[in-house]
Amino acid sequence: MVVEDGTTIDPVEGIDAAVQRLLVALGEVADAGSYAEVEVIRPWSAHNPRITGEFASVQPIRWYLERELGALLRRGATVGVRRSRPAVDLADVALSAAVDESDWDVRTKKLFLFGPERVALSLDRLAHYTGTAPESFQRYVLFTNYAMHVEAFRDRFADAEGPESPVQMPAWHHRAPGNTGVSIVNIGVGPSNAKTITDHIGVLRPDALIMIGHCGGLRNHQDVGDFVLATAYLRGDHVLDDVLPTSVPVTPNHYLNRFLLDALAERDTRFRLGTVYTTDNRNWEFNQAPALAAIRASRSVAVDMESATIAANGFRYRMPNATLLCVSDKPLHGAPKLSGAAAAFYEASRREHLAIALDAIDRVRRDHPRGVPAADIRSTDEPLFGTPTDVEPN
Repeated sequence: MVVEDGTTIDPVEGIDAAVQRLLVALGEVADAGSYAEVEVIRPWSAHNPRITGEFASVQPIRWYLERELGALLRRGATVGVRRSRPAVDLADVALSAAVDESDWDVRTKKLFLFGPERVALSLDRLAHYTGTAPESFQRYVLFTNYAMHVEAFRDRFADAEGPESPVQMPAWHHRAPGNTGVSIVNIGVGPSNAKTITDHIGVLRPDALIMIGHCGGLRNHQDVGDFVLATAYLRGDHVLDDVLPTSVPVTPNHYLNRFLLDALAERDTRFRLGTVYTTDNRNWEFNQAPALAAIRASRSVAVDMESATIAANGFRYRMPNATLLCVSDKPLHGAPKLSGAAAAFYEASRREHLAIALDAIDRVRRDHPRGVPAADIRSTDEPLFGTPTDVEPN
């Protein structure tokens, strides 16, 4: 049975219909200028039978809520929706304290990872940075640091939707029912942008993030145009050090990496597995000693400026992620990134690079339509609306 603002929903009408009524109730509360409180009663849970949470907006994560609420109802949970409190205006000074994540209580199990103020702010920021509505984002998101990958995406998907005017990090979306399409965001260069966009995309709860950028190859037996599939990261980007110590291991999602590896092998293309060193210094070659010491110690095979940042924020916000880079230069071997050679490289690599990532996403759709298992990024205080896992949460 589902309780919705005091109204009893007969289970005979079916789980799917019950979920839709809950979503309508959530939307009506949000449209009236309030936060909606969702209460979940789980009779099977000995430690957390009742969990509540507030929501600011439904439409951008409707597909996600359908999945989560449906799963709970199928297990026999009771779910209620009611008005909580007036929504905080984004111009209200109270917003600053409300979005501060430094006071999270890890002893209390949450319903959703983010508070309603944080969600509302991130949805507004996403529209500002990407030039597209948050509800346009699909559950599979590609990141790139070059416009040419976006061009390849638009060539591949003629119906892709994007910004109508220049923005900082333009996004394009190939939409499909249930948000099962693909989005791509040109985040530009640098770890600051990578952190910014993943901070906000986190509220959308994507099923997969894949970075398809360029890198500097660090080994003798690499050529320009070779691919690099990250198996680990050396975090020299520093933008998340205060909230995620560098001593915390961060690795790509096993399933995503396996699918990317299969796509690479099927094409019989040259690639290398290994550690990617992410730096915050675009001109690290001008002061090589610190970087080379880190590269040697970690046995890194490539250097870039975004991958470890995306992976670290993916770990923080429970978003399965992976990295497939393409070698655009070899800074230690007499092949720096130069304009003429770079142009020819980009033209030759962009379509294949995108196609490999899309092949992996197709595997995710087919093999894991309810989300890539990601037990490796679950935590002891994992929210009830969390990440897909092979183990049923308590």
